[in-house]
Amino acid sequence: MNHSNKQATLAEDAMPILELTSDNFAKSVDNHPFAIIDFWAPWCAPCRAFAPIFAAAAARHPDALFAKVNTEEQQEIAAQFGIRSIPTLMIFRDNIIVFTDAGALGAAALEQVLTAAKALDMDAVRRSIEAQDAAGESDAASPGA
Repeated sequence: MNHSNKQATLAEDAMPILELTSDNFAKSVDNHPFAIIDFWAPWCAPCRAFAPIFAAAAARHPDALFAKVNTEEQQEIAAQFGIRSIPTLMIFRDNIIVFTDAGALGAAALEQVLTAAKALDMDAVRRSIEAQDAAGESDAASPGA
């Protein structure tokens, strides 16, 4: 198999990257155990440079949902997540945002982030969130807070 055939086979075997809209965002991402979302825009050169890296990662991780949000067309989603710079990568595990970062990652850096996100102990993450929420509630209830 020559190099171009190998690329064609990888592209055919790759899981499609879902284009998220306000109509399909919740039903696509909610309750998915591992979702990786690229917030991008067509005019953004770093976004276009990141696209093949993101697609290659999607091919390597067929168990995950890889999706894109065009911030020009889906401004309400971008606003909901406070997207101020693009590209922004956001990773959800069990409906919890476990990673968000603006800027295009290289392939090795993206792989490190995905590996770390997959390795998270989500029970520990939930306990940490609950502890932070409880601390916030007790701070709010304190006089002079």
